[in-house]
Amino acid sequence: MQNLLTLAANPFNIEDAYVIVLGIGTVFVGLVCIIILCKILSVCCKLLAKNQSDEAKSPANSAPAAAPATKAAVPAVIPNRRETVAAIAAAIAEDLGADVSAIRIVSIEQL
Repeated sequence: MQNLLTLAANPFNIEDAYVIVLGIGTVFVGLVCIIILCKILSVCCKLLAKNQSDEAKSPANSAPAAAPATKAAVPAVIPNRRETVAAIAAAIAEDLGADVSAIRIVSIEQL
């Protein structure tokens, strides 16, 4: 009975308050550190992207563009054509959720 009266008179201990403040403080400091780290990484990514775009724009580093190949100049020879068509049809059927027999491949061209 003595313990119940003591608990009713002083339900909140200073040790409990210390644990709560320490826990909330730790979470707050951790979140602030995450925010600072995100800001630093954002600045680094922006600088890296800016440097890459500057390098891409400089004419000294650019190589001469190759002429586009025509279909007549480069024959499209696919080794194991039947196996390649079967693999492509199976992948398309799996992605669409259809049966492989429902897939009909008319032509295959190399890009």
